[in-house]
Parts: sequence; structure tokens; C-alpha cells
Amino acid sequence: MNCPFCRVPDSKVVDSRLTSDGRGIRRRRECVVCHARFTTYEWVQESAPVVVKKDGRREPYDRKKLFEGLRRAFQKRPISTDAISGIVDTIERTLSELPSQEIASRRIGELVMEHLSRVDHVAYVRFASVYKSFRDPEEFSQEILRLKSGSDTRPL
Repeated sequence: MNCPFCRVPDSKVVDSRLTSDGRGIRRRRECVVCHARFTTYEWVQESAPVVVKKDGRREPYDRKKLFEGLRRAFQKRPISTDAISGIVDTIERTLSELPSQEIASRRIGELVMEHLSRVDHVAYVRFASVYKSFRDPEEFSQEILRLKSGSDTRPL
């Protein structure tokens, strides 16, 4: 494993643990040259699903892309990186239970919005504005009203 600090291709494992969901391994590593510590994660690579985009293109599922989309939605919101990773894990678990290896990007977006509507309304509206391609403030207002009228009664 290359050290992310000095790029030396040698490090030693200091600690290994299962991830919170038990599906991966978290390894704490130390560079043998600069002694910097860093964390790596390992997951079993199951047959990677293919995401079918709105325009019909197909691309391999990318966990980092989902994580970054959530991270942007939660930007400057009171949520930890571990909590975001937990949401990604939950969504991936749901996707792995689907019978098909092809998943519509729309389905992934719906799963993200379900989680965001329960966790943080501001992050939900941010994500929805991009996902649903809002064109004007009226569409924002309608989405906020829909969110307020839902079963979740937390204030926005």
C-alpha cells in the first residue's frame, strides 16, 4: 500500500477491524519511512452492478460517486463522515438485494432521497434540486411543501 504522504510503496498494518456493518475491513496503517498513519478499507468485490443512466448509457456502479454526492448534499450540515458512509452502506445493501445486475440511476436517486428526507431536510432539498433539475424557485417551494406535508414532522 503506497503511503499517501510520501508515496513510499511500503506500510505496515497497525490495527485491523471489521467495519460497523461487518461487510468490510478497516485497516490502520503506518508508513515505514515517514511514520505517518492512515486508514484503508477493504470490501469484497461482488459482481459490480451496472448503473443505467437516463439516456440509456451504462456505467459500472461507483461507491465513491454516491459518497461524494451525499457529502455535497450534507456540506456544512451537522453529520459525520461515518454517518454518510453508513447511509452509503445501507443503500448498497438494498441494491445488492435487487434481483438484477442493472440498476436504473433513478432507483439509486430515489433511495438517496428516502434517506435524506429522514436524516436532514436541508440536505434533501439540496440533493433534490440537482436530482430533479429544478428550473425555478417555484419548484423548490413545491418540493419543500411536499416535504413538510409528509409523515416526517421535524421542522425544516
